[in-house]
Amino acid sequence: MKVLVSDTSVLIDLERGQLLEPCFRLPFEFVVPGLLYKRELAGFGGERLIEQGLRIEELTNDELSAVQAVRGGNVKLSVADAYAYVLASSRSWALLTGDGELRELAQAQSLPFHGVLWVLDRLFEAKILAGTNLAEGLGAIAGHPRCRLPKAEIQARLSRYRENE
Repeated sequence: MKVLVSDTSVLIDLERGQLLEPCFRLPFEFVVPGLLYKRELAGFGGERLIEQGLRIEELTNDELSAVQAVRGGNVKLSVADAYAYVLASSRSWALLTGDGELRELAQAQSLPFHGVLWVLDRLFEAKILAGTNLAEGLGAIAGHPRCRLPKAEIQARLSRYRENE
């Protein structure tokens, strides 16, 4: 089973669209680093995420050292994002992120990464949700004032989801 190390932004977007629970039916294992879970998820429905299938992974001492090196070279990267990057990189897992800095680092280091739109496409292809449900969820994500998804990509998916019911 493919492992996806998620940052918080993707989980937040999926929650905004009420699409988080269906994601755990995909043939992937969703993982977050322990520090990210403790700082950003534990107090905001973290137990429910674990019940649905989210796995928490602690970093090894070597990985913790790597976090310091990554942070030293990427000062704009949050500590939690550096943890997610190192966890994915050191264990040869894919990264799931909506953060621009984290995506740039992953791309520069040839680390596979995906975003929330990729997850929605997997839900659509697997027929886990009807196209109208995905369109409603994506509409809710896109309607949030902090949405940073590309408008053209949103519109293309909304059309495809609605047309291919």
